Amino acid sequence: MKITTFNPLILTKDSESVIKLFEALGFEKRHTITINEDGKDITNYRMKNADGFYVDIAQVDGLPQDMTIIRMNVDNFDEAYELLKSKGFTNPKGDHTVDTKTNKSCMLRSPSGFAFDLCQHIKD
Repeated sequence: MKITTFNPLILTKDSESVIKLFEALGFEKRHTITINEDGKDITNYRMKNADGFYVDIAQVDGLPQDMTIIRMNVDNFDEAYELLKSKGFTNPKGDHTVDTKTNKSCMLRSPSGFAFDLCQHIKD
């Protein structure tokens, strides 16, 4: 398994203000994708600055407060998922994953509490 990207992902119910903050810090929107999970639309904005740093911001309605997790893209989701589970990580939704035609992902929480958004991009 190879890690292909590794950066912060901010989950928020107010993506507009978070995006404006990161734009003021020199980040620009690279692309946007909306998925439907459990009947709710989640819009993810990928941003990059001139030095090559990335931050993702996800509009998640209904969150009581913002949450920051680590987005980790890999080239083999199943291998990474099993490795992290063997290290004590748990999926808060059982073994549920988000599967679209371009992406497979889920959140995995470490025994100490930090979390990954584990993701593999599916290419045609």
